[in-house]
Amino acid sequence: VQLQASGGGLVQAGGSLRLSCAASGRTFSSYGVGWFREAPGKEREFVAQISRSGDRTYHADSVKGRFKISRDNTKNTVFLQMNSLKPEDTAVYYCAADESVKTYSTWYRNPNEYANWGQGTQVTVSS
Repeated sequence: VQLQASGGGLVQAGGSLRLSCAASGRTFSSYGVGWFREAPGKEREFVAQISRSGDRTYHADSVKGRFKISRDNTKNTVFLQMNSLKPEDTAVYYCAADESVKTYSTWYRNPNEYANWGQGTQVTVSS
């Protein structure tokens, strides 16, 4: 599956953005999809993940209550709605997808568990 992330930009603190991750190729509903972010000088960090059907979602504590992941399998797209943005949310945001069976419950936090990655979209939050 090929992934294309979009929707990033420059926003003031307290503002909102909605990121999109559009997929092409294989059957998108077979893939769990995650969002990760990478700030300069920092490791890639888990943000949110959604199951194949969308019935289960997980969010990092740092974004819980502010960000929400969702998906529309009819449009082969996963969204990340980001509200109440903070300067510390500034990073390149990546979407990732994987369809393999996992053997532990917190796999979705590990970027090495995802075989397919989009190119990233820059989010900059000014104070």
